[in-house]
Amino acid sequence: MRNLMLVAVIAVAGTLIQASPQTDFNRANQLFQEKSYDSALAVYSSIEAQGLESAELYFNMGNAYFKKGDLGHAVLYYLRAKRLNPGDDDIAANLTFARGYTRIQMEGVQLNPVYSFVDSVLGPYRLNVLAWISSALFIGFFLLLTVRFGMGLRPGWLKGATLMAGAVLLLSVFATSFKYRHDYLTSRGVVLAEDCPVQSGPTEQSEIELRGAPGLVVQILGRSGEYVHVLFENKRQGWVRRDQIEII
Repeated sequence: MRNLMLVAVIAVAGTLIQASPQTDFNRANQLFQEKSYDSALAVYSSIEAQGLESAELYFNMGNAYFKKGDLGHAVLYYLRAKRLNPGDDDIAANLTFARGYTRIQMEGVQLNPVYSFVDSVLGPYRLNVLAWISSALFIGFFLLLTVRFGMGLRPGWLKGATLMAGAVLLLSVFATSFKYRHDYLTSRGVVLAEDCPVQSGPTEQSEIELRGAPGLVVQILGRSGEYVHVLFENKRQGWVRRDQIEII
């Protein structure tokens, strides 16, 4: 009997622990509705500190930071939300809206329009979706090859179908590889500091080439001590202190 009671207590405790993040999330949402943005962020951050992440959590954190006037963190969390749910229209709209408030606009120059076009087409899709499509196309292509060469069946339509399946498979593999490289292999960050001098080298004595602003997105090219080599979206680059940006 005592053992059964112990098991019941453990089960109830486990249920409470599992329910706690959702309870905290609802409480943070209520604080946000009450315009207590600092308190809401404290609760959201405690959920994040538990190692939990979701597009909804990051989206709400972005909203709270934006309401506080912290543009850098707002863009950061909108981008984190977009990484988990790239097809969400609300995330995309709020991200675009927030980035419009960046006092330095650098997005106008695109030296590689093909890259930008592919990124815009694949942007709404998750990597796992593209990977599943590639896997299904590979299986279909393999079956067509088996029928044509393994079984010796060669009707007129089969050759065209095999070639078409092979071409579509190559496009799908390219799309999956592009998405993986863009979203996971390429390290990106967001400028958080209000004053972010971009220097010609990784030292305090280096010349200041330009100044960044909160909300600007950069690609991480390298690191040296306390400095990070970054590339802005208008293709200008330089070195900034590590504590002035946050990795997405």
